[in-house]
Amino acid sequence: MSDIRKKLLLIAIALAAVCAAVLIACGRTYTLKLDPALYPAPADADTVRAVVENADAGAEISSCGVEDGAVVIRFAPVKRGKTGVAVYYGDEPQMYLRMYTHIFGVLTYESFFGDSTGDIAIPAALLLFLAAALWLLIKKYRADVKRSMYRYLNVMELGLIVFLCFFVPFLVVQSFGYSGLKDSVDGLLRVIHSFSIVVLPVAFVLSLLMTASNIGLMRREGRSWRNMLGIFLSVGLCLLTLAPTALGEYLQWSANPIMDVHNEKGAGLYIEFFTEGVISMLVSYLECMLIGTVAFGIKAARHIPAFDKDCMLILGCRIKSDGTLTPLLKSRADRALEFARMQKEKTGKELTFVPSGGQGADEVTSEADAIAAYLRGRGVPDERILPEDKSASTYENIRNSMKLIRERFPGADAKVAFSTTNYHVFRAGLIADEQGERLEGIGAPTKRYFWLNAFVREFIATLVSERKKHIFIVAALTLTILAAVLVKYLSTVL
Repeated sequence: MSDIRKKLLLIAIALAAVCAAVLIACGRTYTLKLDPALYPAPADADTVRAVVENADAGAEISSCGVEDGAVVIRFAPVKRGKTGVAVYYGDEPQMYLRMYTHIFGVLTYESFFGDSTGDIAIPAALLLFLAAALWLLIKKYRADVKRSMYRYLNVMELGLIVFLCFFVPFLVVQSFGYSGLKDSVDGLLRVIHSFSIVVLPVAFVLSLLMTASNIGLMRREGRSWRNMLGIFLSVGLCLLTLAPTALGEYLQWSANPIMDVHNEKGAGLYIEFFTEGVISMLVSYLECMLIGTVAFGIKAARHIPAFDKDCMLILGCRIKSDGTLTPLLKSRADRALEFARMQKEKTGKELTFVPSGGQGADEVTSEADAIAAYLRGRGVPDERILPEDKSASTYENIRNSMKLIRERFPGADAKVAFSTTNYHVFRAGLIADEQGERLEGIGAPTKRYFWLNAFVREFIATLVSERKKHIFIVAALTLTILAAVLVKYLSTVL
């Protein structure tokens, strides 16, 4: 277990213990003060009375009267169970209410997980826990980024920080009108949906940009599903964000016999809550991951490695039919040459170029040899070119190239950077980090109409490569939504 998890577990246990102690100490009495605007006290205070209506009641009425112009009823526990109470002004019933008596004699009002004396400790403890989690997470995030920019953990931490920065103020506001555990559950479901709604304008603007970009891309490179990924992602985010609201409105206004959401004790209403909660959670989670990926993608693309490198790895991609470099690959080679020039001017240190890439079935030569030929044409001597011509993927580019570098520099801890297209820097760095390689990347520019869609491809590819982590987290969040909906259901039927 990581250090931050241990600390959070200890904090959670301590806060849970404090909450339990406060509820047991304070929750054995409950004072209900009726709202004078709804239930104005009668002129004759002696006519006010509260009557327990069930024989096996779990609570008793310790006092009932008028105080400061409002009807006040005090309850005390008798045994575990539910108590029905009718409030009369003379012979006229004014309201009916329920009290629940729990273990240790804790009383809750109106529902099984309703309001109780001292229950403000629950949101206070939750707020303290989330504040501690946010503080520890920010500290860990800063340390992790300093250790390595190219870690997917950084993306997940940043996404969680963004969500907590939204959730904590929401919880502070909600605490002022707190009325039981059920209220906390309602707040959790609301904040998840609210987060996706707040980010909706960003998703909408993104969809417009993606659509314009993809139209330009398809005009130049033809129609294909790959060239429409940006449109699919942005439009999908917008539709999924609106889906819970649309579903709720449809079910509320339609007479659907299968999903009857008008029965508070029926399963249909809670299936709706669960469905809406899961959709909102998925959208919010995807938005957090997208925010984190965009932030690190831009940071990685703009990063300039330290000028102490021994080698510059140039990641290959498709070459032209005549064996020369495509504009995309040429920009990678030029960016590597530019870095070599900057390093030579700053420190006087030369570096060895490692062009990497095998030969495809429809290519006349390997990508590595094509890059090497281009470097020679730019005045780089053969002794400073170390081609790697066997790889067929970014993973193999890094693995095979590092093997060659270690053979060229035996016993030395060679410092290596890599050059690739700007949108690909972060994922290439992730792949290097997975192999235990501490490399720095430098990004080559690409055309604007291509960049957005290419970045979306990288984002989706990264999600897929880390799918086990995402599946685990989404499953845990889904169970949290299920538990929240179950609390709502039990509060109604018990």
